[in-house]
Amino acid sequence: MSEPIKGRIHSIETFGTVDGPGIRFVVFMQGCPLRCLYCHNRDTWNPKGGREVTVDEIIEDLKGYMEFIKFSGGGITVTGGEPTLQAQFVTELFKRCKELGVHTALDTSGFANIEKVKELLQYTDLVLLDIKQAIGDKHKVLTGVGNEKIQAFARYLSEQGIAAWIRYVLVPGYTDGEDDLAAAADFIGELKNVKRIDVLPYHSMGEYKWEKLGEKYPLHGVESPSQEQVERAKKILESKLYF
Repeated sequence: MSEPIKGRIHSIETFGTVDGPGIRFVVFMQGCPLRCLYCHNRDTWNPKGGREVTVDEIIEDLKGYMEFIKFSGGGITVTGGEPTLQAQFVTELFKRCKELGVHTALDTSGFANIEKVKELLQYTDLVLLDIKQAIGDKHKVLTGVGNEKIQAFARYLSEQGIAAWIRYVLVPGYTDGEDDLAAAADFIGELKNVKRIDVLPYHSMGEYKWEKLGEKYPLHGVESPSQEQVERAKKILESKLYF
């Protein structure tokens, strides 16, 4: 008998309402290859952190909330950190969820080798895709990595017809310029699978996690954008998109 596949998770949220449709059972995976300056889950970066679990353990926990999930049209969302770092584990988890008739959503930066996530995406109903910056050099400043892999991932989702919700964090001075938004709108406009765009206003609520880890928060003092600025950005980002 083969050993069960194990994954490392940071935490679980049992009644998530912002990570996909309906009430979501949200699993936060441990480990992330990006180093976003505004990261509010700084404690998920270390791939050896968190705790080890099996797919069976997650499924047993999930079953306790099935009534709420099914009634609300919800499902399971796996996020992070970066869940594609543990693609094998998430694939097995999503396979089991599909057997139970549970809707699956993957919340990802898209920084993944497509060959390593093809099977996972076969069991994924919805991708919540973070478009952090569409301009390559600015993306590297903001996240520590280039965006070529991410754009290739997004195009693959579009080719395969896998539904996506785009998430764009609006960070004053980093992602809110006319050129930033125009580039993002152009790129999103190429995609044929986008069902929704959410503009998320930057906040500094994760700053205390950096401090707790003995690190300086890079965006200390940066203010959150106004509702007006968020609405303006959303209008621009949706300008070349046809739902």
